[in-house]
Amino acid sequence: MKNNGFNWQIVLGFLLSLFAFASVPMVFSQWSVSTDYRWLSVGLFGIAAIFLVVGLRRAFAAGRGKISKITAAILTLLSGAVFGLFVFLAFFMSTWLPKSTGAPQVGQKAPDFTLADTSGKQVSLSETLSKQKGVLLVFYRGYW
Repeated sequence: MKNNGFNWQIVLGFLLSLFAFASVPMVFSQWSVSTDYRWLSVGLFGIAAIFLVVGLRRAFAAGRGKISKITAAILTLLSGAVFGLFVFLAFFMSTWLPKSTGAPQVGQKAPDFTLADTSGKQVSLSETLSKQKGVLLVFYRGYW
């Protein structure tokens, strides 16, 4: 007797692995709270792997057809390739970015600069320091 029920676990695992790959630039990098968002995506890949394993077991159970087995194997291999690409991009290629040697170090006095504020008025660091006791400068690492 053939069991022709839809194997939603394998499809959900594949879709979740695609979302985990795309979640870094589309979701997690938009929040300043999640500074090391790569690990959140690794967690999503872990959940996807659980669904993929359950779906593979279901696909290769007795009574399942060849199409179910082939589809499950292909989706699992594609999910593994997506995870491998994610690891390569997020953990290895990110180390290839140039070092920020020109940035001020902790405790070092920042050079004077003038920038436009949100209303378009020019504000300089020396002017702000003359009016206030201190200034907090926040630098976001990036490569533009």
